[in-house]
Amino acid sequence: MITLQPLRWGKPYESIEIKDVVHFDTGEPIAKFGSVGGGIVARDMKKADKARQALLKYTPAELLEMCKKAAELFETADLQVGDSKQSVDQFVHQQSASTGLPEHMCRSNMKKNSFVLANMTEILDCLTRGLDLNIFSRGFGEEGRGVIVSYQAQTPILGAVLPNNSPGVHTLWLPAIPLQIGLALKPGSQEPWTPYRMVSAFIEAGVPAEAFGLYPGGHDAGGAIMTKTSRSMIFGSAQTVAQHAGNPRVQAHGPGWSKILLCDDVVDDWELYLDMMVESVLSNSGRSCINCSGIWASRHTREIAQAIAERIGPVDVLPPTDEKAQLAAFTVPAMATGTYAMVEQDLAEAGVTDMTADYGDKLIEREHCAYLRPMVLHADSPDRGVAAKEYMFPFVSVVECPQAEMLRRIGPTLVGTVLTRDESFIQQAGSCVDIDRLNIGPIATNRLNWLQPHEGNIIDFLFRSRAYQTAELAVPAAAT
Repeated sequence: MITLQPLRWGKPYESIEIKDVVHFDTGEPIAKFGSVGGGIVARDMKKADKARQALLKYTPAELLEMCKKAAELFETADLQVGDSKQSVDQFVHQQSASTGLPEHMCRSNMKKNSFVLANMTEILDCLTRGLDLNIFSRGFGEEGRGVIVSYQAQTPILGAVLPNNSPGVHTLWLPAIPLQIGLALKPGSQEPWTPYRMVSAFIEAGVPAEAFGLYPGGHDAGGAIMTKTSRSMIFGSAQTVAQHAGNPRVQAHGPGWSKILLCDDVVDDWELYLDMMVESVLSNSGRSCINCSGIWASRHTREIAQAIAERIGPVDVLPPTDEKAQLAAFTVPAMATGTYAMVEQDLAEAGVTDMTADYGDKLIEREHCAYLRPMVLHADSPDRGVAAKEYMFPFVSVVECPQAEMLRRIGPTLVGTVLTRDESFIQQAGSCVDIDRLNIGPIATNRLNWLQPHEGNIIDFLFRSRAYQTAELAVPAAAT
């Protein structure tokens, strides 16, 4: 059985506090991992400068080549992970067994992470607006129009408290390494697999091991990372995001409340966009913040909701090894029962209808896990509470709302897909500060363009633009 131990700036640490990672369906241990407390993490953060110094020994160009090699290793090679060699198939099986994701979704997320790493040169070129990465390495440089620009690193390392819900979010911290910023990661208790395998691939590709800290542990370990690093990421609920609102040291990632808006000039042709809407809701078992949680239109909303329900309502539980499996398990059954109870409260409100009611039981409980089958709810007004809800399974509310009210009623929206030819509304959508990623046209909310920032530009988060001027010193007069 594989054992994962903490990694303290490249050095494995033999923890005496060993915990089991268990199979979501059988409850049997599939791996063990050591954990650390907040005190050890806090001590290690005092040495964070050494992580950046180790990376500064290599140029950004050299690190980008290592990223390409790491991408290949991550996706294809047998790698040393913990105390064992891990094949790709073992990685996929272990990740599926602990997270409840079907194996084909694990492979898809693996390819997503590998793609981002392999194309890091192009991604950083876009995120930096074409600036020479050596400017970020030196702290200043010539922009190319006779002006010196300066970007000052705000931290030697990026801390991250990582989630369990979807391995695809790990793309967000990958750019730190070619930017010569070290990493202090607290892996999720059920999804330690991606950070451990990715760090192993980085090291195998030549990135100095001293740049990495992996700190599995409890809330105190995550708290220490958050309080002892100058820049950190955290993933969690809306309450988590609210807790860190306005804190420039923390980039908090929570629910996406991603939406599709069908405007009046195209809504009569809604059937043309049914496949796109279904994909947006159902992909990755609805676990991602980029899954669509709301579809808004001024008319035909019941027809739209019924059509989506006919497509996803029959989806049922299949074994995780089945290539047709579309549902992920809740590895903590109480999360499924609690979520379903909240949906039932939503349905108790007048004006809210379950369009998937005819497709059987929604809550499927097993001994060690539970499932929630897809649900489509119709809301006759944006005033209904469900219009502002997001749940971690294939769930969508179809909301009837006049077009003139949409943009002021949708609320926070990570991905907004707007279907219209109305140039005036397109301009208004572009000005809507509630929409983060804006798609104009039939683009599924789950389809990201990796050459665009996701929930904030990591360059702006890790570096500060500042003024930097130089002048020649006066030459002393020669002594007579």
